[in-house]
Amino acid sequence: MEKINNQNAKQWSRLGPRAMFGQFMLEVAEKFDNLMVLSADLGRSSGLDRFKKQYPKKYLSVGISEQNLIGVAAGLAKEGYKVFVTSFAPFLSMRASEQIRMNLGYMQLPVNLVALGSGVSMGYLGNSHFGLEDIAIMRTIPGLKISCPADPGEMRKILFDYLIKKHGPSYIRLTGVPGSPYVYNQDYNYVLGENVTLKKGKDLLILASGSVVAQCLIAGKMLEQIGINAEIINAHTIKPFDEKISKKLKEFKNIFTVEEHSIIGGLYSIISEKIVSNSIQTNLFPISLPDKFGPTGKYNYLLEFHGLNGEKIKEKIIFHLKK
Repeated sequence: MEKINNQNAKQWSRLGPRAMFGQFMLEVAEKFDNLMVLSADLGRSSGLDRFKKQYPKKYLSVGISEQNLIGVAAGLAKEGYKVFVTSFAPFLSMRASEQIRMNLGYMQLPVNLVALGSGVSMGYLGNSHFGLEDIAIMRTIPGLKISCPADPGEMRKILFDYLIKKHGPSYIRLTGVPGSPYVYNQDYNYVLGENVTLKKGKDLLILASGSVVAQCLIAGKMLEQIGINAEIINAHTIKPFDEKISKKLKEFKNIFTVEEHSIIGGLYSIISEKIVSNSIQTNLFPISLPDKFGPTGKYNYLLEFHGLNGEKIKEKIIFHLKK
């Protein structure tokens, strides 16, 4: 697989996660005869236009029927196919949650669910298409792995890892839009379930997942300018969560979780559970989507509205530290 460098990181960022998903499938289709990619009438939205034309026998659209989509995917996986399924995040995590629970979680069939438009990246399509609660729902299914790549380069690593290894069923949460800032401009060693420390620091800890990781790096640079040195960790695997995190949490007096997900059931909840179960004395502050529906609009506007761009993250951290 092509390694990450400064040139392709910029190119992949311009394409965005959905187009990169389609391009990745084009790259691997020739090498894996048993690859199958399924969609619920969202081939174009999934970046799969070229793929379905070039490899029609490896692509299947079941129509707008997400529950049936999971059943068909499970059957193909049971017959030995490497199956990737795409749809918008709320349609997979909510409309088909029972089928995911029974056909994938209970049966432990290795179907990889690629959730498009998680968080608020669907912009003007609004709350019906926003993936606000998907981690909270998917976390409750035993045996289901959950990944949330920070940028398209990391997404490629995660997809390839699920393609070649037997991790069981997975939910891959895609956030961000074409042109979102990227995190990685050089290659690194990706391991499922192992967080990546992007920046060392001693004053506070920032844990983030998804495309807002890049915004945290921007905030980190702003904080440095006023003498605050933040450690920043990319939590690309939501489940299973890195077991070494408990030791890291004990090192900091102030910890911030940043995520493009509801304050309920996501990264903030995971870290809260770790702190309580290990009796860790620390202060934990969430920067996330609120427990309510919000406005529609351009993606960058929505990030700013919810306090999830670099400037707003910096402001929220300073506010909590002063408080």
